[in-house]
Amino acid sequence: MVIRKFAAIDIGSNAVRLLINNVIEQEDKPTVFKKSELVRVPVRLGEDSFLRGHISEKNLERLVMTMQSFELLMQVYSVEKYMACATSALREAKNGQEVVEAIQKKSGIKIDIIDGKQEAAIIASTDLKDLIKKDRYFLYVDVGGGSTEFTIFAKGQLYMSRSFKVGTVRILNKLVDDSVWDEIEEWITTYIEPDSRVEIIGSGGNINKLHKMSGRKTGQPLSYIWLNAQYHFLNSMAYEDRISELGLNQDRADVIIPASRIFLNAAKWSGAKKIHVPKIGLADGMIKTLYSL
Repeated sequence: MVIRKFAAIDIGSNAVRLLINNVIEQEDKPTVFKKSELVRVPVRLGEDSFLRGHISEKNLERLVMTMQSFELLMQVYSVEKYMACATSALREAKNGQEVVEAIQKKSGIKIDIIDGKQEAAIIASTDLKDLIKKDRYFLYVDVGGGSTEFTIFAKGQLYMSRSFKVGTVRILNKLVDDSVWDEIEEWITTYIEPDSRVEIIGSGGNINKLHKMSGRKTGQPLSYIWLNAQYHFLNSMAYEDRISELGLNQDRADVIIPASRIFLNAAKWSGAKKIHVPKIGLADGMIKTLYSL
């Protein structure tokens, strides 16, 4: 048996994450990918990028310290290889490239700023095949702070994928025009045939949290009815009450509502009644990409 360690750093609009995976290789057996450690730091870059057009000095300092910490953690865990990807917040910031260069100089971590298509392709490389059946459509929805990646699977195969500038941080700051929602609806209804059997696969921290709050066991999907009721329940509560009464983190208590709205719209427009939550996303796709190199 050989156990290798790989790491993925996902620099999103709402938070920065480090995922460390054990990759277990055994002769005549399938390779096993097992999560070893997940560290999440709530650096909300999206509010800088989407509202002001650049990353502030304060958040740059926080990001540098976060990357320095991640570098030390990867050394402690004896990580063999890593991949670091930044999505919409750094992609749209005027000083995004300067931020990346400053981080590499001060922490040694090289970051790739990826576009929406690259992001969707990396996500699609995750282990979705265990969920996807050939007799129905599956709409994979990965909700981030700045963008949401939609991928349609038909007859068991990847059929169509697209990234839209609709995310939790954008919605919170009223930066999503009605025309964007119309565009998403048109895209979904164009590529999913009417009256088809459709199920959603949800990805991202918010849907993972909602699944945990539902009390459902691992592998049990959320229903559209439950998610709709939960959305209205959360929306009726004050931000402070979501923290004190429900125990949500400060940086989760606000974004969980727009995330629910994105999933509900995707379900409504596709006709899906079930939302599977396998707890996989961009970081998992990066691990798979690293292993295949």
